[in-house]
Amino acid sequence: SSLMNKKISPNIGHNKKSLLNSPVEHIDIKSFDARKIIEGMSKMSFTSRDTARAARIYNEMLADKDCSIFLTLAGSTSAGGCMDLYTDLVKHNMVDAIVATGASIIDMDFFEALGFKHYQGSQFQDDTELRNNYIDRIYDTYIDEEELQACDQTICDIANTLEPKTYTSREFILELGKYLKSNSKKKGSLIETAYDNSVPIFCPAFTDSSAGFGLVMHQEKNPDKHITIDSIREFRELTEIKLQSKQSGLLMIGGGVPKNFIQDTVVCAELLGKKVDMHKYAIQITVADTRDGACSSSTLKEASSWGKVDITKEQMVFAEATSVLPLIASDAYHRANWKKRSKRNFSQIFES
Repeated sequence: SSLMNKKISPNIGHNKKSLLNSPVEHIDIKSFDARKIIEGMSKMSFTSRDTARAARIYNEMLADKDCSIFLTLAGSTSAGGCMDLYTDLVKHNMVDAIVATGASIIDMDFFEALGFKHYQGSQFQDDTELRNNYIDRIYDTYIDEEELQACDQTICDIANTLEPKTYTSREFILELGKYLKSNSKKKGSLIETAYDNSVPIFCPAFTDSSAGFGLVMHQEKNPDKHITIDSIREFRELTEIKLQSKQSGLLMIGGGVPKNFIQDTVVCAELLGKKVDMHKYAIQITVADTRDGACSSSTLKEASSWGKVDITKEQMVFAEATSVLPLIASDAYHRANWKKRSKRNFSQIFES
């Protein structure tokens, strides 16, 4: 405990400005070439070899002309420094559709597009002091709660301008992309880049985020005519993308709802009487334990028993994603299979 106290004590009494003084800087996968590291890791064991095999499978996805690639995001890797990484995957045609938590897209990406930042902090900080300064903590990363509430309010304001009807999260995020084209303080957000590249973003648990707060405020102000999110139609939209893909590959960061949602498109298609292949390729990077039967940690082999994922090209990487994903992504960027891929433009299939 004395060690803990030493780590905490330097910040006791610090004000908000001094606590929020070191912004998280997002890694640039183009600025370094991870190919030699990945090649070296392929000759090692344990998580290193798993990581190298995952990189190889991702490169196979990119080289397979019939394969559509789905990125799923759960957890706080965007806040932790991978925001530009995800944008680069979209910008360089390395991802065709995204399924994410609402927090990854709104509380992190949209939040920074509005000009706000995430800050390096400490997991040993006194949380009572953080609360007194209106600072939210994600492990060792800080967010200004007042700025997060401004993000909530912006979502409400945008919703107030839209035609009152049902939207899928994809449709609503498309509207956010339109908004950011002329209102973003930070260019190159994932939402805006995906909008520019016709890459649809789905958030099946959209309400569990800053968007949820903003849309509750919107509905409170507009009790008779308001927008609402149709997650059933969204499931059908994502299934349609799977149906329009000859083959598919999954790059899954974390687990949770995004992981299950994209895997369930195979089952959904079958229930609709459509013939569809299981996801041919699958990578999951997670620290979740497999022993409790939780969805976030169910192995990809287990998913095969449900008819969701083929087991010949799958790799679990049990690692904290910010430590291995930059290597996998940089390796794939520099091997440049993306240069020969045709763009899918999946957002356009929903345009009337």
